[in-house]
This record gives sequence, C-alpha cells and structure tokens, in this order.
Amino acid sequence: MLISSTTPYTDFTVTFCCDNKRIKEVLANMFLPCIVVGIATSLVLVQCHDCKDYDLSASDQSFLMKHYLITTRKDGGLSTGKPIASGVTYIRWGKKGCPKGVDMVYTGQVGGNDNGNKAGGVNYLCLPNDPENGESQKDDNAQLFGTEYQIGSSYTPSGMKADIFNKEVPCAMCFQRRRSVHMMIPGRKTCYKGWTSEYSGFLMTDYKAHSSKDYLCVDKDAEPYDNKGSNEDGALLYGIRTKCGSLRCPPYKDATDVRCVVCAK
Repeated sequence: MLISSTTPYTDFTVTFCCDNKRIKEVLANMFLPCIVVGIATSLVLVQCHDCKDYDLSASDQSFLMKHYLITTRKDGGLSTGKPIASGVTYIRWGKKGCPKGVDMVYTGQVGGNDNGNKAGGVNYLCLPNDPENGESQKDDNAQLFGTEYQIGSSYTPSGMKADIFNKEVPCAMCFQRRRSVHMMIPGRKTCYKGWTSEYSGFLMTDYKAHSSKDYLCVDKDAEPYDNKGSNEDGALLYGIRTKCGSLRCPPYKDATDVRCVVCAK
C-alpha cells in the first residue's frame, strides 16, 4: 500500500510504504519504512491502493512531520541530501583569531567613530583586512577610524597586558558550527549551566567624557593589531569601573573592573 500525505503551510508531500491498511496502527507503531519528498498541495490525504481515502487529523499530521524531520536530519538536508545549515557567528574583540575548534570567517581591525565627534555612529565595527573600497568623495563626513587601546598605568583591567597602550585593536569574526545561539553576559567570567564559554574578558568602551560608544567584551588576552605604537587616536577603548548607588552593591562592588563572557549552546 502506498500512502501520501501533504502538510499545511509546508507545501511538500511525505510519502511512505507500508503493508498495514490501518493508518492509526501505522502511526502508533511508527512503521515508516521509506520516506520520499515531493511538491504537493496544502491538504492532508492518505491514498491507498485498493482501499478508500483517509483524512489525517491535525495530530497525525504533526506526528508525521516530526518523524520526517527527525529522520531526514540524521542524514542531512530536507531534499538535497546535504547537511542542514546551522551554527552561530560572533566577534572576538581584541584577538586576531578564533578559539580552537571554531572557524574564522575573517580577521580584521576594530573601527569606530572618532572620540571627539559629537554625533554619528556609536557602535564599534569589526572591519575585514580585505575591504572592497568605495569611490573617493570630496565632502567631509569622516566617521570611520581605527580603534586604539587606552590602557597603560590607568584604565587597565586587572590581568590584561598594559603594553598595548596606543596600539590598534584587532578582531575576528568567528563561526561556531556546533552551537545555535550565543550571548554576552556582563559581570561574569563563567557561563551559566548548560552554556559553553567561547571566550571571556572585560567590558571596555570609550572614555566617559568622550562621545558615546557601545560596550565591548574584549578578550582578557587582548593583543595589538600590529607593532605600530604612534598615538593616532580615533575610536578608543578604556577599561570601565562600577559605581554603586543606582547600581546595587551588593551584589556588585564599587570601583571594580567589569568582567564579561561570551557563551553559546
């Protein structure tokens, strides 16, 4: 007997072979020896050779779909036979490469708006080392600069190297194939249960009297982009401190570094 089923909203048919004419028994026993995919309509219909047609209930449709997805995902994609695309991307700020076992999409340097500009962009960017540049223009609206570490005798998070003062900041775009979601947790150096740490570091941003910028989780083992040490400014990165008051202490403490961790699962 040949049984064909199409599911609402998906526009494809699940076809399988069985020797039992009782559809409910097929579903209950998970007797699905073979599955084929094809284009179809949006109504569910079971057609049998030498027997009448059957309408599948919504629960039966759901059962068929779940079994179909589980079966196909074990071997690869829905129709091509290739693995289903998955994974998650994140930026590792302050490093040229990605953690071990994680693919690197590209490496580059951190860019952002100049610390003296009163308006414009506020986010830092991970700029690739192989840009496809636009056309030269005469009007002046320069908002994309390199980014320098401003950590030396002061504003240096505990444990971070202080010999990168006035050095440009690198970054890497990373692709973690074995995870599907990620998050950055401020105020912690470890992930919560069920999550895996990709890297940990310290929250950094521009100085409080400069133009506003986003917070970045900069790797605790931050390195320079290159060996140039001239003071070119542009966008800047300082270690930040906590301030008790509206920030409740405890659980926080006053005037401390702020740790951070990037977690995935």
